[in-house]
Amino acid sequence: MAHIDAGKTTTTERILYYTGETHRIGEVDDGAATMDWMEQEKERGITITSAATTCFWNDYQINIIDTPGHVDFTAEVERSLRVLDGAVALFCAVGGVEPQSETVWLQADKYNVPRIAYINKMDRVGADFNRTINEMNEKFSVKCVPIQIPAGEGEYFTGIIDLVDMTYRVYHEETLGATFTDCAIPEDMKDSAQKAREQMLEAFSEFDDSLLDKFIRNRPIEISDINKAVRIGVIKCAMVPVLCGSSYRNQGIQKLLDAVVNYLPSPTDLPPVKGFHPDTKKEITRKANPEEPAAALAFKIQSDPHSGKLCYIRVYSGEIKVGMSLLNPNSGIRERVSRILQMHSNKRADIETASTGDIVAVIGFRKTTTGDTLCDSKHPIILELMKFPEPVISVAIEPESKADLDKLQVALAKLEEEDPTFRVHMNEETGQTIISGMGELHLEILIDRMIREFRVQANIGRPSVAYKETITKAVEAEGKFIKQSGGKGQYGHVWLKVEPTTNGASFKFENKIIGAAIPKEYIPSIERGIKEAMSNGAVAGYPLTGLKVTLFDGSYHDVDSSEIAFKVAASMALQEAVRKARPVILEPVMDVEVVCPEMYMGNVVGDLNLRRGKISGMVPRSNVQVISAVVPLAEMFGYATALRNISQGRGSYTMQFARYAPLPKEVATKLFSNTMYV
Repeated sequence: MAHIDAGKTTTTERILYYTGETHRIGEVDDGAATMDWMEQEKERGITITSAATTCFWNDYQINIIDTPGHVDFTAEVERSLRVLDGAVALFCAVGGVEPQSETVWLQADKYNVPRIAYINKMDRVGADFNRTINEMNEKFSVKCVPIQIPAGEGEYFTGIIDLVDMTYRVYHEETLGATFTDCAIPEDMKDSAQKAREQMLEAFSEFDDSLLDKFIRNRPIEISDINKAVRIGVIKCAMVPVLCGSSYRNQGIQKLLDAVVNYLPSPTDLPPVKGFHPDTKKEITRKANPEEPAAALAFKIQSDPHSGKLCYIRVYSGEIKVGMSLLNPNSGIRERVSRILQMHSNKRADIETASTGDIVAVIGFRKTTTGDTLCDSKHPIILELMKFPEPVISVAIEPESKADLDKLQVALAKLEEEDPTFRVHMNEETGQTIISGMGELHLEILIDRMIREFRVQANIGRPSVAYKETITKAVEAEGKFIKQSGGKGQYGHVWLKVEPTTNGASFKFENKIIGAAIPKEYIPSIERGIKEAMSNGAVAGYPLTGLKVTLFDGSYHDVDSSEIAFKVAASMALQEAVRKARPVILEPVMDVEVVCPEMYMGNVVGDLNLRRGKISGMVPRSNVQVISAVVPLAEMFGYATALRNISQGRGSYTMQFARYAPLPKEVATKLFSNTMYV
């Protein structure tokens, strides 16, 4: 996991070569990388979809998922981290800790994923190992401690000094790094290596008493003592060991594989996975043991031209065999395992059984979606669900001909099933189909896939921002729905208090009805009515968010009251409340980081100010300036071209969603001139 262009796929290609899974090294720049198999990945030289593979190192089986670095495909990282036991976080020795590096680090924190860090590109001009380590320790809450240091940096990088066994490893270029020589540490580096080793031992000795005792008493320390302490620190997520190398120049990969085996946990090292019973809601655990009842999590759905639907699963307990039937407790449907595939990027091999810890693809699941649990029907369990960010950008899409209409609907349904951050809905006013995603690149790739994979010809509108609405003050409102047309009528009457949420939650409902003013069976209908009414705001019709709604009074009729009447009454009350509660439009705001030579800094800052950006920091890095800013997404369309022009092609930027913020009144008036904006 890493920021875009840190070298994830390049590193994975070397791992596959040195473990014997491939017989030549595939290069990203040549479009020949094994893990980047999609046409769009080969053309653009970036990873778009996470690819799974399996390899063996020193008789240990390692399941690898190579994830994308671009923020638009952050869901791929999210779902991969949810099912993995450990992560290798890559950092560029020149770029240091970049914005997406922080994002994926926080995602790993969310799922308590133990990790080791690998500082790549030590051979690049401007590489600085110590600066990158300092940035990591400043920006991350856990201490990052080097267990290797580079011998030289940039063009003077010659090899790696290992602080655990105190050797200097030089890789042989003629064998593409497959062979190497471990020598004594050069005289001019002995002092710095010894100092770094002392710091490493001091940091990791807190996890093992015997190592601490030997370190304090200055006794001989075995390699196994250090490895044991480092492993404990990593599995506790209390310390991160840092390695270094140059994947493109084939230096450091074998040491990285050794670190994966020595320090990252196997499934049995981690606590039992937690879930809950679908009926009783009681917490249940499953040990990582083939003898336990089967439990697996579906973390990725992929449309396959030959097999229909591939469902990637991680097996947490028990065994899953071809032909067996599993329960999906999320939907209550039983699914049959027709085939189990061991995946190697887009190639596959049939296997009969998947055991605890395995990551495999299954053919035969019809109704399973991302995040669903699959388990033994006699021992049901629902594992922790995955949460994905909301889309922030939308475009309208129309088929070019009637023949394309059916194909477009099929394509959109399959893509929506595959990608949890891709949404499709119909605009009822215009009749247009609207697709929403995480960014311009995300939608561009999905549209490209529609044309290539599904042969759909469609016209695409201009991108638009996913605005939302909220309220700024607390109000009370009454909703009364009475209908009498002979015979049984309709009667629903509610009083709601509507106020802004204080903790950033999008919606909270509270029932404070005392006595029998409204019977209990109507409360769920009232909540449903409120949720449906939240899909249309009072200012410009955008979805409402940040509302706390309290039901505190109302009345009912013995004969005429019904669920539908209370649902309509609640909807009317909410709309009335929102109109009175000073509603405002919210716009998505992005964290933007621009890297450019100092001579263009004034132009870049001036342009960001014109885009309603707020500069939050300027930091020199090697021979460039890093400008951090917060800019509304609406102002960032076409920024790549603008930045190229003002920096003569020498500037680059990254952007990721930060939060929703109120849209300034003057901008709102200009954008939504036909609306009342207070």
